[in-house]
Amino acid sequence: METLTQIPVVTAEMLIRRPVEEVFEAFVDPAITTKFWFTKSSGRLAEGKRIRWDWEMYGVGDDLDVKKLDPNKEIRIVWSDGTQTEWVFTSRKDNETFVSITNTGFSGSGDEITAHAIDSMGGYTMVLCGLKALLEHNVVLNLVSDKAPDAIVNGFI
Repeated sequence: METLTQIPVVTAEMLIRRPVEEVFEAFVDPAITTKFWFTKSSGRLAEGKRIRWDWEMYGVGDDLDVKKLDPNKEIRIVWSDGTQTEWVFTSRKDNETFVSITNTGFSGSGDEITAHAIDSMGGYTMVLCGLKALLEHNVVLNLVSDKAPDAIVNGFI
Protein backbone atom coordinates (compact mmCIF):
# COMPACT_ATOMS: atom_id res chain seq x y z
CA MET A 1 0.00 0.00 0.00
CA GLU A 2 1.36 3.37 -1.01
CA THR A 3 1.12 6.44 1.16
CA LEU A 4 0.58 9.83 -0.32
CA THR A 5 3.43 12.28 0.09
CA GLN A 6 1.03 15.20 -0.19
CA ILE A 7 -2.64 15.25 0.78
CA PRO A 8 -4.71 16.67 -2.10
CA VAL A 9 -6.46 20.02 -1.96
CA VAL A 10 -9.54 20.13 -4.15
CA THR A 11 -10.76 23.37 -5.73
CA ALA A 12 -13.84 23.95 -7.89
CA GLU A 13 -14.54 27.41 -9.26
CA MET A 14 -17.22 29.09 -11.34
CA LEU A 15 -18.32 32.55 -12.44
CA ILE A 16 -21.97 33.12 -11.58
CA ARG A 17 -23.57 36.09 -13.30
CA ARG A 18 -25.53 37.29 -10.28
CA PRO A 19 -24.77 39.73 -7.45
CA VAL A 20 -22.58 38.39 -4.65
CA GLU A 21 -25.37 38.79 -2.08
CA GLU A 22 -27.63 36.46 -4.07
CA VAL A 23 -24.92 33.86 -4.67
CA PHE A 24 -23.84 33.85 -1.01
CA GLU A 25 -27.46 33.53 0.15
CA ALA A 26 -27.93 30.48 -2.10
CA PHE A 27 -25.46 28.55 0.09
CA VAL A 28 -26.70 29.94 3.43
CA ASP A 29 -30.46 29.51 2.93
CA PRO A 30 -31.53 25.86 2.64
CA ALA A 31 -34.73 26.88 0.83
CA ILE A 32 -32.44 27.81 -2.09
CA THR A 33 -29.66 25.25 -1.61
CA THR A 34 -32.12 22.34 -1.73
CA LYS A 35 -32.89 23.30 -5.33
CA PHE A 36 -29.35 22.49 -6.49
CA TRP A 37 -27.57 20.34 -3.86
CA PHE A 38 -28.94 18.53 -0.80
CA THR A 39 -32.63 17.76 -0.22
CA LYS A 40 -33.04 18.57 3.49
CA SER A 41 -31.34 20.78 6.08
CA SER A 42 -31.77 21.33 9.80
CA GLY A 43 -31.46 25.08 9.30
CA ARG A 44 -29.83 28.15 7.88
CA LEU A 45 -26.05 28.41 8.09
CA ALA A 46 -24.81 30.58 10.95
CA GLU A 47 -21.34 30.87 12.44
CA GLY A 48 -20.87 28.54 15.40
CA LYS A 49 -23.92 26.44 14.50
CA ARG A 50 -24.08 22.68 13.85
CA ILE A 51 -26.23 21.82 10.83
CA ARG A 52 -27.37 18.55 9.28
CA TRP A 53 -27.65 18.17 5.52
CA ASP A 54 -29.37 15.15 3.97
CA TRP A 55 -29.41 13.72 0.46
CA GLU A 56 -32.64 11.76 0.87
CA MET A 57 -32.49 10.20 -2.60
CA TYR A 58 -29.33 8.35 -1.50
CA GLY A 59 -30.30 7.78 2.13
CA VAL A 60 -27.26 9.66 3.44
CA GLY A 61 -26.58 12.82 5.36
CA ASP A 62 -23.88 14.51 7.37
CA ASP A 63 -23.44 16.91 10.24
CA LEU A 64 -21.26 19.96 9.78
CA ASP A 65 -19.99 22.74 11.98
CA VAL A 66 -20.02 26.28 10.61
CA LYS A 67 -16.64 27.68 11.61
CA LYS A 68 -16.81 31.00 9.76
CA LEU A 69 -19.53 32.94 8.01
CA ASP A 70 -18.43 36.31 6.67
CA PRO A 71 -21.43 37.68 4.73
CA ASN A 72 -20.91 37.85 0.97
CA LYS A 73 -17.24 36.88 1.34
CA GLU A 74 -16.59 33.49 2.94
CA ILE A 75 -18.12 30.36 4.46
CA ARG A 76 -15.99 27.74 6.21
CA ILE A 77 -17.34 24.43 7.53
CA VAL A 78 -15.96 21.22 9.01
CA TRP A 79 -17.70 17.96 8.11
CA SER A 80 -18.13 15.08 10.58
CA ASP A 81 -15.16 13.24 9.00
CA GLY A 82 -12.88 16.21 9.71
CA THR A 83 -12.61 17.48 6.15
CA GLN A 84 -13.00 21.22 5.70
CA THR A 85 -14.75 23.14 2.96
CA GLU A 86 -14.31 26.83 2.30
CA TRP A 87 -16.35 28.97 -0.09
CA VAL A 88 -14.86 32.30 -1.17
CA PHE A 89 -17.14 34.77 -2.95
CA THR A 90 -15.51 37.48 -5.03
CA SER A 91 -17.74 40.24 -6.32
CA ARG A 92 -16.93 41.34 -9.84
CA LYS A 93 -18.25 43.99 -12.20
CA ASP A 94 -21.68 43.81 -13.78
CA ASN A 95 -23.26 41.82 -10.92
CA GLU A 96 -20.94 38.84 -11.32
CA THR A 97 -19.60 36.63 -8.55
CA PHE A 98 -16.64 34.29 -8.75
CA VAL A 99 -17.12 31.36 -6.38
CA SER A 100 -14.18 29.24 -5.28
CA ILE A 101 -14.83 26.09 -3.23
CA THR A 102 -11.83 24.42 -1.59
CA ASN A 103 -12.02 21.05 0.18
CA THR A 104 -9.12 19.85 2.38
CA GLY A 105 -8.23 17.47 5.20
CA PHE A 106 -8.84 14.11 3.54
CA SER A 107 -7.77 11.06 5.55
CA GLY A 108 -7.47 7.30 5.14
CA SER A 109 -5.26 5.17 2.92
CA GLY A 110 -3.72 6.69 -0.18
CA ASP A 111 -6.41 5.08 -2.34
CA GLU A 112 -9.20 6.30 -0.04
CA ILE A 113 -7.84 9.84 0.01
CA THR A 114 -7.52 9.88 -3.77
CA ALA A 115 -11.05 8.54 -4.28
CA HIS A 116 -12.54 11.03 -1.81
CA ALA A 117 -10.67 13.95 -3.44
CA ILE A 118 -11.80 12.99 -6.95
CA ASP A 119 -15.40 12.51 -5.79
CA SER A 120 -15.27 15.84 -3.97
CA MET A 121 -13.99 17.73 -7.01
CA GLY A 122 -16.69 16.26 -9.23
CA GLY A 123 -19.37 16.90 -6.61
CA TYR A 124 -18.48 20.52 -6.01
CA THR A 125 -18.23 21.14 -9.76
CA MET A 126 -21.76 19.75 -10.18
CA VAL A 127 -22.99 21.92 -7.31
CA LEU A 128 -21.58 25.04 -8.97
CA CYS A 129 -23.08 24.09 -12.34
CA GLY A 130 -26.47 23.54 -10.71
CA LEU A 131 -26.20 26.86 -8.90
CA LYS A 132 -25.31 28.67 -12.12
CA ALA A 133 -28.32 27.21 -13.96
CA LEU A 134 -30.64 28.08 -11.07
CA LEU A 135 -29.50 31.65 -10.46
CA GLU A 136 -28.81 32.69 -14.06
CA HIS A 137 -31.66 30.87 -15.83
CA ASN A 138 -34.08 29.74 -13.08
CA VAL A 139 -33.60 26.12 -14.17
CA VAL A 140 -33.36 23.24 -11.69
CA LEU A 141 -31.07 20.68 -13.34
CA ASN A 142 -31.36 17.87 -10.70
CA LEU A 143 -27.64 17.17 -11.19
CA VAL A 144 -26.99 15.64 -7.77
CA SER A 145 -30.05 13.39 -7.78
CA ASP A 146 -29.51 12.32 -11.40
CA LYS A 147 -25.79 11.57 -11.02
CA ALA A 148 -26.40 8.05 -9.74
CA PRO A 149 -30.16 7.38 -9.69
CA ASP A 150 -29.79 3.63 -9.11
CA ALA A 151 -26.77 3.74 -6.80
CA ILE A 152 -26.66 2.45 -3.26
CA VAL A 153 -24.27 4.90 -1.63
CA ASN A 154 -22.19 3.97 1.40
CA GLY A 155 -20.82 7.24 2.67
CA PHE A 156 -20.79 10.89 1.85
CA ILE A 157 -22.13 12.37 -1.39
